[in-house]
Amino acid sequence: MNLDAIQEQLRALQLDGWLFFDHHRRDPLAYRILGLDPASHVTRRWYYFIPADGTPVGLVHRIESKMLDGLPGDRIPYSRWSEQTAGLAKMLGGRQRVAMQFSPLCAIPYVSLVDGGTIDLVRSTGVEVVSSAELIQHFEARLDQVGYETHMEAGRRVDRIRAAAFELIRARTQNGGSVSEYEVQSFLRQRFAEQGLVTDGGPIVGVNANAGNPHYEPSAEQSLPIQSGDFVLLDMWAKLDQPDAVFYDITWTGYCGRSAPAKFTAVFDVVKAGRDAAIAKVLATIANGTDLRGFEVDDAARHAITAAGYGDWFTHRTGHSIGREIHGNGANMDNLETHDERRVLPWSCFSIEPGVYLDDFGVRSEIDIFVRENSAEVTGEMQDALVLLA
Repeated sequence: MNLDAIQEQLRALQLDGWLFFDHHRRDPLAYRILGLDPASHVTRRWYYFIPADGTPVGLVHRIESKMLDGLPGDRIPYSRWSEQTAGLAKMLGGRQRVAMQFSPLCAIPYVSLVDGGTIDLVRSTGVEVVSSAELIQHFEARLDQVGYETHMEAGRRVDRIRAAAFELIRARTQNGGSVSEYEVQSFLRQRFAEQGLVTDGGPIVGVNANAGNPHYEPSAEQSLPIQSGDFVLLDMWAKLDQPDAVFYDITWTGYCGRSAPAKFTAVFDVVKAGRDAAIAKVLATIANGTDLRGFEVDDAARHAITAAGYGDWFTHRTGHSIGREIHGNGANMDNLETHDERRVLPWSCFSIEPGVYLDDFGVRSEIDIFVRENSAEVTGEMQDALVLLA
């Protein structure tokens, strides 16, 4: 835990402190940010308060009094519920605005980890509880140089594997042949393993109507053949098999033939226009040195797709934070599922992946962006036309 850095951010956000709470390891963010790895299981509630200035203090149950060992500051022991309440009041005495892993109206589920009853208990001491979302992304979503390099290397490997998968589809669908969605997925998984990559799911391989299901995944029991004349979508995400590696996440689409029908190319062009509008918004805003908010990126993509008449078929957010988990804890590019007002921080990474999902096929075009202080970059190859698999 970097106490000085936490207190610096608390002062910058004009907060009186950050109150961490856990019971039965429900909040993994608390353990990561505090650098806490207790040897025993967590059967009693603990609290740890970091003030904007001064020394932290913990509140621990007597039968788990060592729970916060290794963290600086004093400890207040409790056993009775009345002692717990009194200990909280003592910890927070004189404070006004205190951050917790809480999100009003659960607008940001990734940080809404403290239960409502505990929020009520803390509020009963007279403090205002505010969301720790900005603090969380400052300490969780910003990559270091090693994280950036692992993301870029994963991208190089995944891009090569994606090209190989399309080549497999092209070769197998010639002269009336076919290859199943599940075979392609298995090929991708095998190549991931051979290239030192790991993932937490997928990849998604969807043909025709299955490409119109954003979270479809084939299986040995449920898989359709891919044949000449079919539309196919590949969505793959992976990271290097090493500690603290950062994911790379892309979606590409193709057509099994020499020339794609107009209905496919027209929708691809609409999705591409939305993707490029979002990229342009990011690049221009970051270059201008002004704050960029997640919802603004979503607005840029959604406006372009809605203007083309496909807004009702763009049914998810434009993008998500990327980190050690595929869905990270930074700002999402979202003004649909949530209104994400969080700033897009320097040294953060996220996807831009608009899609249009119709009954008989769907198109998604996904790239990743990495943001520095005054610049941003697309971190891998970018699709500009349907891949023709003939």
